[in-house]
Amino acid sequence: MKYSPSLTISPSHSQVMTEFNPEEQRSFLKFVTGCPKLPVGGFKALHPRLTVVKKSVDGEPDQYLPSVMTCVNYLKLPDYTSPESLREKLLTAIYEGQNSF
Repeated sequence: MKYSPSLTISPSHSQVMTEFNPEEQRSFLKFVTGCPKLPVGGFKALHPRLTVVKKSVDGEPDQYLPSVMTCVNYLKLPDYTSPESLREKLLTAIYEGQNSF
């Protein structure tokens, strides 16, 4: 997984995704890649590699949802103010955006 140097991801923010239950993990993976399962070999075998970048927003970042480009496994996150906000907005985007293509 690659991170944009301009995105601030604290250990507590990273912890949010590791605390997802199995259903949330599958949903997250489908949200970011378009597929609910990783290839054999896990994230290392994912091509293109999962990239997380800072999403530029006007105003308060906690008012925005994350977005993705599934064809290139690209997750764009606003610089959320807390892990709780990250979790809430990520799950909202995952479940509200399912099957919308």
